[in-house]
Amino acid sequence: MAQRIQDIMTKQIHTVSADATLVDIARLMRDKRIGNVLVTNPDGTLRGIVTDRDIVVRAIAAGKPLDKTKVAEISTEQPVQVGPEQSVDEAVKIMRERAIRRIPVVRDRQPVGIVTIGDLARVKDPESALAQISSAAPNN
Repeated sequence: MAQRIQDIMTKQIHTVSADATLVDIARLMRDKRIGNVLVTNPDGTLRGIVTDRDIVVRAIAAGKPLDKTKVAEISTEQPVQVGPEQSVDEAVKIMRERAIRRIPVVRDRQPVGIVTIGDLARVKDPESALAQISSAAPNN
């Protein structure tokens, strides 16, 4: 049986509302040592995703004021998502076809995890440099 997403996903996710400012998001990323945050609707359903790269490219490089810009202005709306029961191979295929590095895991429209390219590397190619880097403790 193929390994499922729920077996490898990161279960600890961090979510914010669409009206959180970019300063709030950046501080959350710094404090939690993470590179992405899921954006949720008031009912807890997934609305989007924002990454540290989004903050740099879509906000800082564009000259947006970080203390006034809301995450909804720069997040990726309706991101590609997978269910926890889907196979790891399906996630690999999606990432390859869409050229993305992380996919929110959703059950009943509610985010329950996230699967990253590093998670997949640890399972599919544990001896690879990416898998080893992804398994190492954060250095920041």
